[in-house]
Amino acid sequence: MYNSFGSSLWLMPFSKHCRADNAYWKHFFDGKEGCYHTQHCEDVEFRSNYSGWPTDIVNIEVPSARGPDAYPSISEVAQEITNTMECSRPVQMSFSAREVADGTFFKAIQDYDPDSERLVYQLRKYYQGDPVLNPLTPWDRPPLKNIFCIYGIGSKTEVGYYFAPSGKPYPDNWIITDIIYELEGTLFSRSGNSVSGNPGATSGDETVPYDSLSWCKTWLGSKVNITRAPQSEHDGSDVQTVLNVEHQKAKDLVPNMTRTPHVKYITYYEDAESIPGKRTAVWELDKANHRNIVRSPVLMRELWLQMWHDIHPDAVSKFVTKAKRGPLRDVDCYWDYGKARCAWPEYCEYRYIFGDVHLGQSCRLKNSSTDLLLHYLL
Repeated sequence: MYNSFGSSLWLMPFSKHCRADNAYWKHFFDGKEGCYHTQHCEDVEFRSNYSGWPTDIVNIEVPSARGPDAYPSISEVAQEITNTMECSRPVQMSFSAREVADGTFFKAIQDYDPDSERLVYQLRKYYQGDPVLNPLTPWDRPPLKNIFCIYGIGSKTEVGYYFAPSGKPYPDNWIITDIIYELEGTLFSRSGNSVSGNPGATSGDETVPYDSLSWCKTWLGSKVNITRAPQSEHDGSDVQTVLNVEHQKAKDLVPNMTRTPHVKYITYYEDAESIPGKRTAVWELDKANHRNIVRSPVLMRELWLQMWHDIHPDAVSKFVTKAKRGPLRDVDCYWDYGKARCAWPEYCEYRYIFGDVHLGQSCRLKNSSTDLLLHYLL
């Protein structure tokens, strides 16, 4: 959503209060194609601001003088446009998530953007007219047996934009004049101007806002077990668990748990009661970046433990225990210079092997990884 609004059409948000006709069954069982997904919005959508989003998605300034030639795509009249903008008083227009997703925004700027007509066509054909699903409306839980939704939280993330006409021909006819960010329950702008809105419980992963990331928490069952544990290896002393939390359908869950300063946590939301034959889990990793989360050693450890737990015939629970995270490999052992010994003495010991170049390399597991993994079958 930079030079052309169409460049990020697929990234558009939606209002959680507006749903479309479920054309899936009509398409596959009634043989009806070409269905148009009519949106049905709850009353709360029109009583509240911002469509359940932290703030308005798009804010634009346009000159008060309208007309088909307000923003022509030929450079010969660019100077005339600039003069018109300088002499006319700009009008501020703001658009919520619903108004962006249903096309109201694109229709409103048709007089100012020659590309809007094409965008409205794309919106209707490829999104609202999709015979199976309109992705710009709230998604129900996909019909999969196991769903693990994993994302980062607590980072500065863009949630709104201010645009103004540049006076240049398409596709450079819009410029970003300001950006609205969310950060751990607050909203602020790049320019320092005050921001009105409804900030969420936390913020996103630097790329995707929290409201979008956390939508999969609405897929959890009627009762949820919530656990918060440090990301690093731990002995369980800083683990917080709340069992059988009541969960209202299609609602977010915000745990009342504490955080130790400068400690990064993982918060696990896992079904206590789920749809029969289904299992849903949501993992929130503090300060995990959207682009780098797949390279996170912490995430790889958790995924590996969960997969190992799932395939083990002696596993008892649906999810791997979070009570403790100790070293599982020799490389997880290290030298504790404060205590002049290997850290995690319960698991690690000092055992020098020729070729070790520092103390940490000589710290190795006492027992095999197979024996240590048995603790995670509880």
